[in-house]
Amino acid sequence: MLVLLLSGMKETEMMNLNGIVVIVGNYGSGKTEVSVNLAVNRKRAGADVRIADLDLVNPYFRTREARKQLAEMGIEVVLPPEIYMNADLPILSPAVAGMIRNPSQLTLLDAGGNNVGATVLAALADHLAGKSVQMIQVVNPFRPFTDTVKGCLKMRDEIETASKLTVTGIIGNANLIDETTAKDIYNGYEFVKSLSQESGLPLAFITASKELLPELDMNHFSCPVLPIERQLVPPWKKAVRLGPANFKLPLNKI
Repeated sequence: MLVLLLSGMKETEMMNLNGIVVIVGNYGSGKTEVSVNLAVNRKRAGADVRIADLDLVNPYFRTREARKQLAEMGIEVVLPPEIYMNADLPILSPAVAGMIRNPSQLTLLDAGGNNVGATVLAALADHLAGKSVQMIQVVNPFRPFTDTVKGCLKMRDEIETASKLTVTGIIGNANLIDETTAKDIYNGYEFVKSLSQESGLPLAFITASKELLPELDMNHFSCPVLPIERQLVPPWKKAVRLGPANFKLPLNKI
C-alpha cells in the first residue's frame, strides 16, 4: 500500500494513493503539473511510479514535456509511438493498456482538460473494468468556470459523464503562476475545503510552489501539501532541475 506523505501532514491526515490514479481537471487547472510533481514526490519516497500522458487536447504543457527529467529519475513515462505524438489516437498505444493491466505501485493517468479531454478515458473502459481506480479532480479557483463551488460541481459532472468514471477526490491547486502569494494559497485552501464539504468528496491534498513553503504555516492545513517544482514552463523559461530519486526537500518541507 502506498501512503501519501507530503508536507506538514500528521499521521491522521494520510491518504492512500496507490494503484491506478486518474488526474482530471479543466483547462488551466494545472493538472499536468500536479501529475508530474506527484510522480516525482512518490518516486523520491521509494515508490515504483509510472505515468501515462493521455492529454489529446492541449498541444502545450503536456506530461511528455517533462519526460526527460522523469526518465532520469527512473519514472516510466508512457507515450504514444512517435508517429502518433500529435495525433488524436495515442490511446491505441498497447503500452497504455499494458500499464493498466499490470499497474505499478502508483500508476498515474494524466487525462486531458474538461469533458472533451476526459472522453479518452471512456475508450479505456474495457481495460479499467474491474480495476480499483481513483479519479481526482484538480481545482484552481482562480480559473474561469471553477471560481465558484457551483462551477466546480458542474465541471465534475461533465467530466464524469464524458469519462464514464466517478470523481473520488479533490486536489486544490490555487495558483496565479509567478504572481502567486501565500495569501492565495490560504484562500484557495478555504475554497476547496468548502467544495469538499459541499460535494462530499475528500480533499486529497493542496499544492504550493517550493519557493512559497517557508511562508506558509503548515498547521493551518488539515490536509497534505504537495510542493511544486515547476516543470511545464514557456520556452523562455527553464524548468526546475529535479534532484535524484533519493533527494528530499528539507524536513517539514515535504
